[in-house]
Amino acid sequence: MTPRERAQLPLPPATTLVSEVSGQTVASIAPGRIDRKQVSARFYYCGTSGLNNCVVDGDTFWLNKEKIRVADIDAPETEQAKCKSERDRGFAAKVRLRELLNAGGFEVESFGTRDVDQYGRKLRVVTRDGRSLGGILVQEGLARPWTGHRMPWCN
Repeated sequence: MTPRERAQLPLPPATTLVSEVSGQTVASIAPGRIDRKQVSARFYYCGTSGLNNCVVDGDTFWLNKEKIRVADIDAPETEQAKCKSERDRGFAAKVRLRELLNAGGFEVESFGTRDVDQYGRKLRVVTRDGRSLGGILVQEGLARPWTGHRMPWCN
């Protein structure tokens, strides 16, 4: 299966327990201890909004003062890019991630056994209507599926 085909697949069904917390729907999904939170917020670029609801780069954003790493993708770097083409693609991924986050409500789900990465970012899959927003970035050529390690973006 190609990354493009995989990006279009919905996440597997699961049993959902829903509760209302601070006006947001929060759900725990079995099996595998996946927590899901429904989100609707306006996102900006970081540096213009502090650390509240802003996009850092193509796979990282702040949500309610928590730094989120989109767990199912690897996007090119912007600040520490190794070449011009990586930087250009990284900025395109950043712009597109912001567009996707601002397109309407979405869900943020923990996934797998790790809750945070080595930099303290929450590892989450971001979906809308069962479709991964990271998968959309992959489909559009702005990111790669996460394979467990970074791959170079420059030739």
